[in-house]
Amino acid sequence: MRREVPIIITIFIGWVMVLDFFFPWISGTATHMRDWTLVLIAVSQMLGVANVARINLDKVSRGHKDAPYAVMLLVAMLTMIVLGVLMPKSATIGGFTWGGIEGGSLFDKIYNQMYVPMQGTMFSLLAFFIASAAYRAFKIRSPEATILAVTAVIIMIGQVPIGSLLWDGMPGLSAWIMNVPNLAAKRAILIGAALGAVATGMKVILGLERNYVGGE
Repeated sequence: MRREVPIIITIFIGWVMVLDFFFPWISGTATHMRDWTLVLIAVSQMLGVANVARINLDKVSRGHKDAPYAVMLLVAMLTMIVLGVLMPKSATIGGFTWGGIEGGSLFDKIYNQMYVPMQGTMFSLLAFFIASAAYRAFKIRSPEATILAVTAVIIMIGQVPIGSLLWDGMPGLSAWIMNVPNLAAKRAILIGAALGAVATGMKVILGLERNYVGGE
């Protein structure tokens, strides 16, 4: 029953969601199920926070080499929880708003003036890894690699001012590659991914896909 009950619940909810698109009389039940889904998501986020705390507390207690980073993560997580959830919005010290998540609060300042810039820094560092991967990918070893390299050079040159200085039609050619063959290939990939998602969804609601409960 540990596996059969979750499978039965999944099949039932899946069919209700599908039938909601075709039969208006079932929309009320589907709406209630979606509301319960939001509740379950909120609970799962709480479990995720608890799991992160458990893992990092274990690192600190064992003296793991990453213990200092674990301490920083725990302190930051606890600070944001206290400021955003536990501390009342009216908490003001020295004319400065400490509680709440509204603009101007300490929670808002930490997020927008510390976390967002650090996030941008991490994405900036990824540019170097992307450049390294592009260099390896653009090695001309086959006709397909040649097409990839030539196309990439045209795209890159067409996006910078020097491209129009070399040839007036370079920006237009770059835009055409992005908007016609590239967009067509992207849509084909999206269609394939959508068909795969539909197939997986049908397998789940028919009870054929059981990996989520540890089945084969």
